[in-house]
Amino acid sequence: MMVGMTGEQTRTTTPPPPRASAESEPPRTATRAGDWSKRLLVAGIVLAALNLRPAITSLGALLEEVRGGLGMSGSVAGLLTSGPPLCFAVFGVMAPRLARRFGPGAVVCAGMVAITTGLLLRPYAGGTAGFLAASALALMGIAVSNVLMPVIVKRHFPDRVGTMTGLYSMALALGTSTAAAITVPMTEALGGSWQTGLALWAGLAAAAVLPWLPLARDRGTAPGGPRTAGERQERGRRPAPQAHARVPQPSAAPLRITRSRTAWALAVFFGLQATAAYITMGWMPQIFRDAGVPASTAGLLLAVTMAMGVPLAFVIPRVATRLPHQGPIVLALGGCGLVGYAGLYLAPAGGAWAWALLLGIANCAFPLALTMVGMRARSGAGVAQLSAFAQSTGYLISIPGPLLVGVLYQHSGGWGLPLALMAALMVPQTVVGVLAGRDRTVEEEAAR
Repeated sequence: MMVGMTGEQTRTTTPPPPRASAESEPPRTATRAGDWSKRLLVAGIVLAALNLRPAITSLGALLEEVRGGLGMSGSVAGLLTSGPPLCFAVFGVMAPRLARRFGPGAVVCAGMVAITTGLLLRPYAGGTAGFLAASALALMGIAVSNVLMPVIVKRHFPDRVGTMTGLYSMALALGTSTAAAITVPMTEALGGSWQTGLALWAGLAAAAVLPWLPLARDRGTAPGGPRTAGERQERGRRPAPQAHARVPQPSAAPLRITRSRTAWALAVFFGLQATAAYITMGWMPQIFRDAGVPASTAGLLLAVTMAMGVPLAFVIPRVATRLPHQGPIVLALGGCGLVGYAGLYLAPAGGAWAWALLLGIANCAFPLALTMVGMRARSGAGVAQLSAFAQSTGYLISIPGPLLVGVLYQHSGGWGLPLALMAALMVPQTVVGVLAGRDRTVEEEAAR
């Protein structure tokens, strides 16, 4: 009798092998799909980041040829060089609303298409107005992608914000420096036509569209729902109460972001670092050339400054996410900038390589600002609002800087006053950067 009962208990408590196999197969399939989706997303982020600056730096390398070919006046050329921050401010603010309606992946995909189209059309637009319009189209794609990259990183890699921001920033710096360094040699190798030299970069942008096409179908509009295959697998493994607890995420009402002091500090920090970056990209070669440095060497010095962002853009975000307060990094970057500007004033030619390296380090405030955007908000919706606010406001702040440097240079006849202005702007940049680096979130401050 006991043997029979034991056998019966064994039969009733042991699940049939086929059922166990059937239940274990979907998670393995979901894991494979999730891994593939993550790899595709990483490739998409890297390719998108590579395309966020060549539209600007390739034009800078050929600006003299473009002006001659189109009969462009100096004032229009000044408008063209101030166009990037203006477009980033105007179009970047649209990104969160578009992402809520279509999904971040779809908006970034459309942004890459806009960059491709704009870069392909602008050399052959037939006049200054068409050139400006096509440039604005490309810059619009860059603007929305700028804003949504931190959102995508926060949503899909919440435990690796520093690593992924570093990878994205490193790719962005690589695209920036590469376009500045090789646009002229490529143009000369292909016959010397500036139209060909500018249009070539549309090929890189077209390659960035491909990984975003399948990602564009995942809208991710349900705030609490799973947005990737990995998240769907994880949700399937959780008990029902925990899975249901994911639903009420804070996406119903937008944050009153302007009530957050941290948001304002981050916006001003973003704007001042962008001011320094655009002044460096636009005027640093001229500073060296006026000091007697050959033109080819001046261009190489700028490439070195931009290239410093490649390794540091990967290291700084990883270090920043391990610190409770990012103020020490802000102070170190600000110190490098002040020493670099002082060196440009005292011995621009004698210490040119040292000043280029120091200013390259100071320009790495950009990946730090992106990292703090991801750290200063708790939710994906909060990151989207903070990213749009900080970048749009920041780029508006950065518009007058390069123009003011040009005015001071023209009226003073030298670089003393412009360099004094650049050094003076580094002081408030450091102060607001320290404030933005405090361990708090915009959701907490906006709710007060």
